[in-house]
Amino acid sequence: MSTILPNDDRTAALAQWLTTLPAELGIHHASLSVASADASFRRYFRIESSNAAHPTLIIMDAPPSHEDCQPFIHVAELFGRSGVHVTKILEQNLEQGFLLLTDLGNHTYLSVLEHDLSQADALYRDALTALTKLQVASTPDELPLYDRERLLNEMMLFPQWYLGVHKNFTLTDAQTAQLTHVFSTLLDNNLAQTQVWVHRDYHSRNLMVIDDNNPGILDFQDAVYGPITYDLVSLLRDAYIEWPEAQQIDWLVRYWEQARKAGLNVPAAFDEFYKDFEYMGLQRHLKVLGIFARLFHRDGKSGYLKDLPLVLKYTRQVAARYRDFAPLLHILDAVAEEAADTTQVGYTF
Repeated sequence: MSTILPNDDRTAALAQWLTTLPAELGIHHASLSVASADASFRRYFRIESSNAAHPTLIIMDAPPSHEDCQPFIHVAELFGRSGVHVTKILEQNLEQGFLLLTDLGNHTYLSVLEHDLSQADALYRDALTALTKLQVASTPDELPLYDRERLLNEMMLFPQWYLGVHKNFTLTDAQTAQLTHVFSTLLDNNLAQTQVWVHRDYHSRNLMVIDDNNPGILDFQDAVYGPITYDLVSLLRDAYIEWPEAQQIDWLVRYWEQARKAGLNVPAAFDEFYKDFEYMGLQRHLKVLGIFARLFHRDGKSGYLKDLPLVLKYTRQVAARYRDFAPLLHILDAVAEEAADTTQVGYTF
């Protein structure tokens, strides 16, 4: 990510807004730099401060014509009450779409693990503990429902953008009916699971390695109330880093035992819980295939194309394990240049 400031109207408006903030924040205006951008229209800037409590700060730039800051503010407060470590909002300008936030640093789980895999077990145990804490605090009616319509609309990105646009593949009527049945089977399982607060992108790019109450949690504004295994899939079957399936299961068993002790309503038998995890994973992976294709073809963001093969691998693995998903595997085989090369049977129970 370049640190050169964009020369545009929003950057100028942001710099002007910073001059109106309280002097006790100690902002060093000349230190404004780019921190990151994400898959949406949001951008993030970093700025230095002489305030010892906040030596650096983050500014979220969320254009009101494309983004709404209110969900971010609401979820930050909600998740903060659970005791997990989220950024705090120090100042806000909703009319212009600017938020001044505490800085959780530069060290994502992904960036740390790319240099030192020996930290993985400790970091992931921290992430699972934080997730359990978040789920125990969950209450209904605070967040949008991750209901059947929303889950289905996400999966429909797969035939529309991945198959139709990215692969230029047109489903036959029979294949469309088969895929509809696969989607229905997934949804029946997903919606029967215990419902909790769901971050929706609880993975290595949105978890920060910090000293106090690790991890720091980012990018939570799209949180919903939905299936308990969803964030586990985001974490353990991450689109950006792959773990051996034995390691995934080790962490998943540890979470399952921890969740039961915490009083969360997870299945008493691990094999049933693992099936829930797999079915939820297939829903998410189909969605992600569609989203990554759309980010490239509609939004011109090619950086996600390199992550498609791993997501496709996850998709094929689950589709190959369960009879209900055989039609999906046949569709993927029909699309693939070399059918079934990425399929590995792996573990089941």
